[in-house]
Amino acid sequence: GHHELSHHQNDPRKIAQYQKINQWYVQQFATFVQKLHSVQESDHSLLDRCMIVFGSGMSDGNAHDPDNLPILLAGGANLIPVGRHLEFQQGSTPLCNLYLSMLQKLGVAADSFGDSTGKLF
Repeated sequence: GHHELSHHQNDPRKIAQYQKINQWYVQQFATFVQKLHSVQESDHSLLDRCMIVFGSGMSDGNAHDPDNLPILLAGGANLIPVGRHLEFQQGSTPLCNLYLSMLQKLGVAADSFGDSTGKLF
């Protein structure tokens, strides 16, 4: 299964299979985003009216490494920074900082979320 492949133990065959699965998921995400973008609601697309996070809680399932997560953001009608690569301090920036930032951009009066230590943007 997919989970077993994430614990590939550096086996090139398992890594190749795992990469194919991850590429499929990213393609599905891209298709989903394109479909949302194609639906117009008055002066905005459906994509503009939502924020989508795509990623994982592990950057390396083989090592159970939760640092340096590959996360994609889409939508948000200019509420969130898109179209660029952002890096944050490794090991001390919880993923919940992203969620807190998104909540605040949506107008939710929240000072924290989960293990957040502050907002990202």
